[in-house]
Amino acid sequence: MSLDKMKDLHLEGKYIKPETKEVNGILMTKLISDNWDKIWNFQAKPDDLLIATYAKAGTTWTQEIVDMIQNDGDVQKCQRANTFDRHPFIEWTLPPPLNSGVEKANAMPSPRILRTHLSTQLLPPSFWENNCKFLYVARNAKDCMVSYYHFQKMNQGLPEPGTWEEYFETFINGKVVWGSWFDHVKGWWEIKDRYQILFLFYEDIKRDPKHEIQKVIKFMGKNLDETVLNTIVQETAFEKMKENPMTNRSTVPKSMMDQSISPFMRKGMVGDWKNHFTVSQNERFDEIYKRKMEGTSIKFCLEL
Repeated sequence: MSLDKMKDLHLEGKYIKPETKEVNGILMTKLISDNWDKIWNFQAKPDDLLIATYAKAGTTWTQEIVDMIQNDGDVQKCQRANTFDRHPFIEWTLPPPLNSGVEKANAMPSPRILRTHLSTQLLPPSFWENNCKFLYVARNAKDCMVSYYHFQKMNQGLPEPGTWEEYFETFINGKVVWGSWFDHVKGWWEIKDRYQILFLFYEDIKRDPKHEIQKVIKFMGKNLDETVLNTIVQETAFEKMKENPMTNRSTVPKSMMDQSISPFMRKGMVGDWKNHFTVSQNERFDEIYKRKMEGTSIKFCLEL
């Protein structure tokens, strides 16, 4: 489908599920792959902070925590715009006249907080060259799969996921947009000591948000008192963010994100996979996980 046709559909309030195309063996939407040169040549700056995650691993949650820290716990300042406008998603590409991530990032003043779902091998080289700071959040694969499945059902910018049984196969084979969870997490884990990377786990933030937020404060070079820290913990709690129009995507048109199918902020819990995986799927997944993650020291928590 041509960009002009997609633009017309946007203006009519309609949205067609996108075509996909691989970039270096990793599945992307065709809009991203068609604009890959622009994304790959993106110019990072030394004072950029990049929030990097696999899809549905707590990206919005992390953004809100970082923004609250950056703004010293000022709730009003963090209400200035939607998370997707505050922190451009560098590779996300939309049909004109909508602004894409690279354009939004280029228009931002420094210091910039940016975000990505790109794996290490697809990240624009300027991030490594400029020794930027990276905040990586990893979430256990089973909960990621469940959350991504529901997200794909409601998000018209991503391919149709099919049935849960079909999606299970798609996900374990890495045939989802942004590629294999296994490769993504392993890639970032293996380089965490070579660059300025703070590697956090979704489950740890859920278990002890105050402790993990303190790590982010230190990593960002901030010094905030206990009162501000407590405010950040309260304001970034899942239920609070689910009611916040600047984080819950309620301002996004239904033609792009249909929250009657599934809320953008659905459950935000650890262990929801147990409500979806059959016994045989779980056994099979564990076997595949053991094989694909062999040789890595990373450990995940699957329930709290």
